[in-house]
Amino acid sequence: MRRRQVPGLAWFALVVFVLVSIAPSRALATSDGAAPGGGAASGDVSASRDTAAARTGAAARSSRQEQVRRWVRDAFAAYESDEIGRAFVLYEKAAAADDPSAQYNLAVMRVRGETTAPSMAQAMRLLRRSAAANFAPAQFMLASMLDVGQHVPRSSEEATRWFESAARQDHPDAALALGLRYFLGRGVEQDYAQAARWYRVAANADDVAAQYLLGSMYEHGTGVERDLREALQWYVAAARQGDVAARAKAAAIARQLAAERKS
Repeated sequence: MRRRQVPGLAWFALVVFVLVSIAPSRALATSDGAAPGGGAASGDVSASRDTAAARTGAAARSSRQEQVRRWVRDAFAAYESDEIGRAFVLYEKAAAADDPSAQYNLAVMRVRGETTAPSMAQAMRLLRRSAAANFAPAQFMLASMLDVGQHVPRSSEEATRWFESAARQDHPDAALALGLRYFLGRGVEQDYAQAARWYRVAANADDVAAQYLLGSMYEHGTGVERDLREALQWYVAAARQGDVAARAKAAAIARQLAAERKS
């Protein structure tokens, strides 16, 4: 399929560089499972024992989950205070308990060489476990590494899958990366409508590059119906974040719309 190029927009998409963020993020809270219930018939000793056992088990699980959350919170605080060794130990405990945010942060520390015995193989195992648990930052990081072949064999197809998985959770960097892939036809069939769809997700999360790109698509009618007022809205949003090119675009479109109203 021949790729149609859009003057004035394709060049900008080509220079948008999505950075792989490998700074440990604040952990997400682990969701508590609903405590199992069960009513016992009056006088039914066996059912009462089962109910008591279920409640005891639920209480134990809740206590364990709270402990894991505490480890993650304390690990993040330790990392922020440059207590790297303590942060690593606490993240290891939480990661062993299958907390995806801890697995991600521990992988990040290993990738950055912040551990006494850095292991890239272990880092990638942790990162994949976190991504498989649907933790969006891990999915984005894994996709970014797969896209360029950093520490893993390069795979554009797998990178696209992980970018999309994170983007579907409204991860702005992943949404921007996925939009760029569709716009440029990189690892997927070129689809300007899909590019606009994912740029919008990132733009709604205040990503300035996505706001500019979406404005440009509305200005030129690429993948969307041409709408100068919509273009102006997104250029203004990007300009408010300090984008100089967006400010110039917004001013030019505002003048054009004003002239059209007078005519």
